[in-house]
Amino acid sequence: MSTTHPLDPLTAAELSAGRAVLADAGLAGATIRFPQVLPVEPAKDEVRAGGATDRRIRYTLLDTATGRRGEAVVSVSRSELVSWDDWAQTDGQPSYLLEEYGLAEEITKACPQWRTAMARRGLAERVEHAFCAPLAPGWFGRPDETGRVIRTLTFLREDDTDSPWAHPVEGLITTIDLTSRTVLRVEDHGDVPVPAEHGRYTGVTARTSLKPVEITQPEGPSFTVEGQEITWEGWKVRVGFNSREGLTLHQLSFQGRPVIYRASVPEMVVPYGDTAPGRFWISYFDAGEYQFGKNGNNLRNGCDCLGVIHYFPAWVANDHGDPVEIPQAICLHEEDDGIFWKHTALNGHPEVRRSRRLVISSISTIGNYDYGHYWYLHLDGTIELEAKATGIVFCGAGTEGEEQRHATEIAPGLFAPVHQHLFCARLDVEIDGPRNSLHEIDVVGVPTGPDNPHGNAFTWQSTPLRTEREAMRMADPARARVWEIRSADRVNRLGKPTAYQLMPHPSATLLAQPEATVRARAEFATKHLWATPFREDERYPAGEQPNAHPGGAGLPAWTAADRDLVDTDIVLWHVFGPTHVPRPEDWPVMPVDKSGFVLRPYGFCDRNPGLDLPSGTSRCH
Repeated sequence: MSTTHPLDPLTAAELSAGRAVLADAGLAGATIRFPQVLPVEPAKDEVRAGGATDRRIRYTLLDTATGRRGEAVVSVSRSELVSWDDWAQTDGQPSYLLEEYGLAEEITKACPQWRTAMARRGLAERVEHAFCAPLAPGWFGRPDETGRVIRTLTFLREDDTDSPWAHPVEGLITTIDLTSRTVLRVEDHGDVPVPAEHGRYTGVTARTSLKPVEITQPEGPSFTVEGQEITWEGWKVRVGFNSREGLTLHQLSFQGRPVIYRASVPEMVVPYGDTAPGRFWISYFDAGEYQFGKNGNNLRNGCDCLGVIHYFPAWVANDHGDPVEIPQAICLHEEDDGIFWKHTALNGHPEVRRSRRLVISSISTIGNYDYGHYWYLHLDGTIELEAKATGIVFCGAGTEGEEQRHATEIAPGLFAPVHQHLFCARLDVEIDGPRNSLHEIDVVGVPTGPDNPHGNAFTWQSTPLRTEREAMRMADPARARVWEIRSADRVNRLGKPTAYQLMPHPSATLLAQPEATVRARAEFATKHLWATPFREDERYPAGEQPNAHPGGAGLPAWTAADRDLVDTDIVLWHVFGPTHVPRPEDWPVMPVDKSGFVLRPYGFCDRNPGLDLPSGTSRCH
């Protein structure tokens, strides 16, 4: 079970050993399942000190027979149970089990009321190929939805090869208690015909006009990998992976100096803007309710990644706590990135240097959507995250040709509701050390007058964000707003604090009204920026268990104390992502929709760090 670094991901041996400890303690009986299994990362001081640390695993336990749930921490280094906490009375539910998806369909199809509703619609003969999508119900304070609840919406398939998302049975909603395995209610609204056109997206005759693009690196890639650590062109970074967040980055340094201790995307919310009975309650928390890592893809060269690839495997625990391997969970490769700099001198002589970037990526499939997280490291010290949303838009049915306020018709009779994908990145920054401060930088015009006699002047202003309340901020492209993280312990050769700037690519934040229950549950998504002082137990912006949670957990609870952010170890929480008004071009499978942000050095380096790049003039023609 030896690992080479305290931040290494969990191994198969560790997962097996941890489960054995739970079994010995009587916590792994026949009805016990493990919705979430995560590494317990050692304290920062322990990691920085080097040497061996106590390897621990945090288990979320669920008794499927009673609904009782709890949390256990196991030391696999010492083969002992460190703690056990009963969560039976807390708000929220653990994330869903993979086996509960099949259970929800089984319960739905066995329900007489559901079968009656199908027969009333003339669909009794199509039950065999029906797909009952298992969906988190949100939270609405309904007295019968106090336990472990899931809803299903029904979709049809012509056969097992057809895409069910093309054939929604509009208005048929089944609410299920997973613990008692009973149907709480069946709602049957209306008689909208099921859209007939298939949704298959393969089998199309491929175009022949595209010529091959071959990427070769005859001398191999420029990066080196030792265990989980990557070294590349002044960068060092450790890659991690866990069942909830999926891909994580650790101890990013540039030119031997720390930049970020830990970076991840610990949550996203997908709220729908439709008022229809089958969709007003939809607001998926894809990490907290379903888990990015547990639904991680096994990536393929030439398809998901292109070039000279290094893959990192990952191990996650299944519902029974046993290890499951994702052999190629993380993809690492280099990409050409256009020109890095260029200038043609007065004598007509051009100098140009080409750029490239290091790409660290993973992809997760959550139901109908697929999400890629692409971290880019650039030669100038810039860090970039690009989230790529693709897959199949979630649809309902309607009358062909009608106008709906909250959904667009993307195929005959098939309507895709407006919705949002609001990611939240967690950036545990350490710009030249753990003591940092946060400033908001705006570019503003100067009123015409003595300070601006010709009316042309503009300047920038820096506003310190000294407390958590002050750091609840919105992006403002009209002011070219960025947020600057400054070191308290190092200055550059010009005497200014070394810094990085978070450059948002702003879009809408959460559009639900203040009265909506999703607003309380996803309050993190109402601001583009939050900042908190580092605390080990503050990892998830919507709290530990957003599933069926009434709200108020996570960032709104932590920041209520309005803690100090000056010259301390701070964590940035940045919300970004697309607001999606679907279009016909999104059907039957959606082209990638990209969103993200950039974290760039600002006075971190004394001058352009790419002056020493090779010219490559021998390859210029």
